[in-house]
Amino acid sequence: MAEKIKKIIVALAGNPNSGKTTIFNSLTGMRQHVGNYPGVTVEKKQGLCRYQDYELDIIDLPGTYSLTAYSTEEVVTRNFIIEQKPDVVVDVIDASNIERNLYLAVQLMELNVPLVLAFNMSDIARQRGLVFDIEKLSTLLGVKIVQTVGNKQQGIDELLKATVEISQQPRKDYAAIVKYGGEIENEIEKLQQKFDELHNSRWIVIKLLEQDADVSKHIQNQEILSAVQNSIKHLNTIFAEEPEIIIADRRYGFISGACQEAVKNTIEGRHNRSDMIDTVITNKILGLPIFIALMYIVFDLTFRFGEWPMGWLESFFGWLGQTVTGFWPTGSDNVLKSLLVDGIIGGVGGVVVFLPNIMLLFAAIAILEDSGYMARAAFVTDRLMHKIGLHGKSFIPMLIGFGCSVPAIMACRILENRRNRITTILITPLMSCGARLTIYALIIPAFFREEWRGPVMWLIYFIGIALAVISAKILRITLLKGETIPYVMELPPYRMPTLKAVLIHMWERGWLYLKKAGTIILLLSIVLWVAARYPRIDVDKLANLNDTDAQTAMLKHSVIGRAGVTLEPILKPLGFDYKIATALIGALAAKEVFVAQMGIVYAVTEHEDVSVLQKKLSSDYTPLQGFCIMLFCLISAPCIATAVITRSETGAWKWAILQFGGLTAMAYIVTLVVYQAGMILSG
Repeated sequence: MAEKIKKIIVALAGNPNSGKTTIFNSLTGMRQHVGNYPGVTVEKKQGLCRYQDYELDIIDLPGTYSLTAYSTEEVVTRNFIIEQKPDVVVDVIDASNIERNLYLAVQLMELNVPLVLAFNMSDIARQRGLVFDIEKLSTLLGVKIVQTVGNKQQGIDELLKATVEISQQPRKDYAAIVKYGGEIENEIEKLQQKFDELHNSRWIVIKLLEQDADVSKHIQNQEILSAVQNSIKHLNTIFAEEPEIIIADRRYGFISGACQEAVKNTIEGRHNRSDMIDTVITNKILGLPIFIALMYIVFDLTFRFGEWPMGWLESFFGWLGQTVTGFWPTGSDNVLKSLLVDGIIGGVGGVVVFLPNIMLLFAAIAILEDSGYMARAAFVTDRLMHKIGLHGKSFIPMLIGFGCSVPAIMACRILENRRNRITTILITPLMSCGARLTIYALIIPAFFREEWRGPVMWLIYFIGIALAVISAKILRITLLKGETIPYVMELPPYRMPTLKAVLIHMWERGWLYLKKAGTIILLLSIVLWVAARYPRIDVDKLANLNDTDAQTAMLKHSVIGRAGVTLEPILKPLGFDYKIATALIGALAAKEVFVAQMGIVYAVTEHEDVSVLQKKLSSDYTPLQGFCIMLFCLISAPCIATAVITRSETGAWKWAILQFGGLTAMAYIVTLVVYQAGMILSG
């Protein structure tokens, strides 16, 4: 008995003039008929094709450049794919005009359909100097690709074979293949939650943000429509453009990144403005030095322009401390006065004065992100990242880590490979976050002349990146062995950042820092003030001591002072005494607390502002010790919040413990080597 013929419905899509009709004729021959789609005058071609034990019912969809419902052809094509649910969609692509044609392919991927790409006119592409790494491009896109020359019947059998294979495989989830950047992704995620578990909810939300009228008219829920309008308004404010334009740019950026990695042009062609800039910015030789130079400029300007507003804040907190002190008699040791002046104003104020540096750094990063440069930075580092067993996409969470490790670790979700994701999570705290910047902003001016401040801060950030690279390599050849899976590096077109968007990003991140100072840092400052003040020492024991010695005796007698004294022998080889040890204890909860605790340590009896604290530090310690403080704070155990999010994102406490303990051990060893070497060299 003959085996039963299996039927497969195949939709043939593609841009006009991509050779789609030629492929259709090659597949179906004379077994085709022509009609119209219901309700429209658009021609409908349908034909049959036999391959092995399968009968392919092939529908030649109208030629279209995208799935946005502007033209009748686009509506017909999209509705057929959504409503009829073909077993496979074959997208015929003009291989000689690859980037423009892949735009439709990306939209089909977002629609989550079983997909095969037919790279047609491959002979013309070769004549134009295009060389495809088909295997790599197929891996990057997650789609089967077959090269064809329709008018010569080349690749037709391979195309049929691929079509049948894809029809028999489980449906693949392409939905989130393109990432639209933090702002748009946040809005997509918020809106998706309103659709519960609805299939293809991401695609629907994207279409709503693109203000697709055909999708919008099917949404009856006014709450959803209102939320969509709020999201569109927010994105319009951020980008000064309609979301539809930004989304299209991101798709082309995704395509451009894929082509950069898997398509070579052996013939020099015309370049648009972005391409011309990229020949320099992403150059194999110049790309990395340009990135390093830009980072140096950012850090230098952060100090130069942050100095004035820092001075204003210092003056304000100095005035506030003196005003509060004035409510009590001169020389009185009132507990409430000490709590307000030394604990709260000294602790919180000592952290808040660095807000200008934080906001300037975030503004610079926002400019680099919004302009499209940060995507290039990830592309430039891709070659280096591959050598250590990661992908350039891992650099994106690492860049976010310059702001805060918690969202940076959450951003590792973009990495599909688990080994890559865990490796990146473990090394991300080595990026100097905004909290560490407060420590650098305290230490660097205390020990280094103005002309050296930018270079020293650049050096600290660079050391963090270098150690992250080394750590990643060690992890990938030991605990997290495995092959690195390639991803597409999106290269969005260059855009002029809007002042409003930069200010919004700067304020949002600055406000988070202020909230942290007004809640967590405030609470910890009070706790540390109590720990630094109690238990009280017998006054008779202080009678014969001067003020400095009395202050030292009181601190050593306190809870945190005793803890610092206990740790001092362990930390002494690093150049640290019990005072630094007490501040490092506080920094375990949040790095900024190091600054607050040093303020409390040096202001047990009276309030003193940051400039005075810096003078005291420079009189008690050497520049080498100051550098080692920054080095240890850079490398050592991340804050508690980072450890918790590491546990959450990796799904196991063992990775959080490894991160916490491993970074602390590394901090001790590196700081020990630097301090001891520095002591030997300085004689």
